[in-house]
Amino acid sequence: MTDELYCDGIGEITVTASIVRLDLMSLSATVRDGDGNPSPVFRQRIIMPVEAFANAVDLMQKALGGLIEAGAVHRNPPLPNPHRTDSDPVDHTQINSSPNFN
Repeated sequence: MTDELYCDGIGEITVTASIVRLDLMSLSATVRDGDGNPSPVFRQRIIMPVEAFANAVDLMQKALGGLIEAGAVHRNPPLPNPHRTDSDPVDHTQINSSPNFN
């Protein structure tokens, strides 16, 4: 028998030296936000070396590519930045829209 863990997503990714920590979260059955929606709560942490994390990201990118190709996942186009003009240089560090990287 193997243990399984369900999570609704990754709440935070922390990199310290050569170690990456992934905080897994799930939606609470009892804690609600101001709008009455379930709040995400910490459930468990995965801790791994940076190289293992990089390999995991590569594997997940390949899996995502297969899901997109199969039509199971649809990518949303990036949202336009209302403060950017066409003459502004592109800041590639700001392309990721994840709150973990802003």
